[in-house]
Amino acid sequence: MNIIFLHRNFPAQFKYLALELAKDRANNVIFVTNNTAMKSFGGIKKLVYNLKRKVPADCHRYLRFYEESIIHGQAAAEVLINLQQQGFIPDIIIGHSWGSSLFVKEVFPDVPYIAYIEWYYNPVNSDVDFLGKVLDVDEKASLKVKNSHILEDLVSCDYGISPTKWQKSQIPAEFQNKIKVLHEGIDTDFCKPDKNIEFKLPNTDIILKKSDEVLTYATRGMEEYRGFPEFMKVASILMKQRPNLRVVIGGEDRVCYGKHLKNDSFKAKMLRELEFDESRLHFTGPLPYNEYVKLLQVSTAHVYLTYPFVLSWSLLEAMSSGCCIVASDTSPVKEVMKDRVNGLLVDFFDVDEIVLKVNEILDNRDKYSMLSENARKTIVENYDLKTLLSQQIKFVKECAKRI
Repeated sequence: MNIIFLHRNFPAQFKYLALELAKDRANNVIFVTNNTAMKSFGGIKKLVYNLKRKVPADCHRYLRFYEESIIHGQAAAEVLINLQQQGFIPDIIIGHSWGSSLFVKEVFPDVPYIAYIEWYYNPVNSDVDFLGKVLDVDEKASLKVKNSHILEDLVSCDYGISPTKWQKSQIPAEFQNKIKVLHEGIDTDFCKPDKNIEFKLPNTDIILKKSDEVLTYATRGMEEYRGFPEFMKVASILMKQRPNLRVVIGGEDRVCYGKHLKNDSFKAKMLRELEFDESRLHFTGPLPYNEYVKLLQVSTAHVYLTYPFVLSWSLLEAMSSGCCIVASDTSPVKEVMKDRVNGLLVDFFDVDEIVLKVNEILDNRDKYSMLSENARKTIVENYDLKTLLSQQIKFVKECAKRI
């Protein structure tokens, strides 16, 4: 088969699927992207598109996100046109609905297109009203237009994928019959418990072992959407209560989702406002994947908090690695976690309750080991990479034959 992937980043959610398809020498796998940093690998041919311009400063504020998507879509379409002119006709196109895939049907109208729909914005029962805010007409209008490029993909795609039931539920009902729930998968052979693991804290001589008392938090960005301020409050309280506790935070000091602070970061703000024994508070920065998994494996208690939003890979990786997890009782989490079965669920905003539950785990390691075992079992049974990859390959082949 001739297969084209489109995503602003490379390889993003398509890493394992693209690699698996590229293993078959009968397949030609092309990945169209705006990412210049990462080199191609595994037989995937990477083609980079270049943006012709930026969103103009005087663009209507409702339209900024849509115009950015159009700029990406036009640039990606030029690459597709070049492929077409060279005689390359794909059997299937798979694209992430973030602009790059906007015009695939204009170039290849008869080629089946699978859209990866990660998130559809809603004004109620979702991330934007999680803090109890009622959106005014202006805010609702802005959010409506923000969905424009996603709606275009929902209309033009032949089939769609969403990684979780929760994320699919956010899509308008009239399009849900196009969408298959199919997660990318977790490498459960790599993300697995290891009682003998050791994790060396970066830029120190400190080596943590499973016998140590370690509270972990892992995130792409330190932001409100992932409960970073609440976690830091929890950490400050627990460090005063537990003199042997080390708190280890993996991730970058940035905001990936939600609002930014003006001239400040949430990390700097929380360090300024709260008290910590900084000799036991460790920020690792971004970690190589194998070191990140070691951090999860050495964890005694792991905290994961999220708005009703996209479910993080980090939660599933922590579960697969056998972490004992305290997580927010928000909709995306409750799809994979049941209270006192494979984790402990808490109110996102209730810092005292989170402290109580973390203390429960730290004081009763043996008692709560079954939470870790069940968390691992949940991922192996429902999110194992090998199983889901075979389902993805089957789905792609079926879609390629249907039109």
